[in-house]
Amino acid sequence: MTKILIVEDDKGLNDGLVYDLQEEGYEVFSAITASFALEVFKVQEIDLVLMDGNLPDSDGFTLCSQMKKMRDVPVIFLTARDLEQDELRGFDCGADDYITKPFHIALLHRRIQAVLKRADKAGSHKGYSDGVLTVDFDTAYAALNGIPLNLTPTEYKLMKLFIDNKGKVLTRQIILERLWDANGSFVDEHALTVNIGRLRGKIEKDGRKYIKTVYGMGYMWEGGRL
Repeated sequence: MTKILIVEDDKGLNDGLVYDLQEEGYEVFSAITASFALEVFKVQEIDLVLMDGNLPDSDGFTLCSQMKKMRDVPVIFLTARDLEQDELRGFDCGADDYITKPFHIALLHRRIQAVLKRADKAGSHKGYSDGVLTVDFDTAYAALNGIPLNLTPTEYKLMKLFIDNKGKVLTRQIILERLWDANGSFVDEHALTVNIGRLRGKIEKDGRKYIKTVYGMGYMWEGGRL
C-alpha cells in the first residue's frame, strides 16, 4: 500500500486530508511539526510527502532538503502563498510539484497520481535506499551509512528478490528456484542458508533487521526495522 506523509500545521486541513486519502486507499501518516515529520520519515518507508511551506518549528523547504538527503522521495508542496520565489525555493530543494491553497481535492488526487507515476518510472532501475542502506542493482553498488559493501553476485540476487517482494514471505523453495539462472548456476539448501547469513552479517548493523526468518515458512524483507 502506498504510504503518504502529510506535513501540515493546520489541524483541520490535516485531518481532512488524512480522511480523504485513506478513503482513496492510501496508508496515511500525519505531522504538524517538522521535527515529528522527520521522525516519522526515518522509521516509515514513505512513498510521497505532502508538505506545507510554513511549519511551527521550521519551514517546509528546509525539511524537504533534509528528507531528500536521506532518500529521494517525491514531495508536493501545499502552500497558501502564491509567490514565484516560494515556488522556486520549493523546486530548488527538490520538490516534485506545487499546489496553492485553496485547491480542489480532485486536483490533488490527480497530482498525487501523476507524481507517483513519474517516481515509479524513475525508479524502474530497481534501486533501494532507506537512509542507511543504499543499493543500485544496475551498477552492483551497495553502501551502508555511506561505506561501500562488498557483496557477491548471489547476495545481490538475494537482496533484489527480497526487496521486490517486500512484505511477502518467500519460502526456501521459491528462493532456490529464483536463484537458478540461465547458465545453470545453482544454490542448494546449505548454500542458501550460508548466503542469507552472510548478507545479514553485512547489512544488519546497529540493531537494524532487514531479513526476518518466518519459522516453518521462509524469509521476509522488513526494511531496516530497529
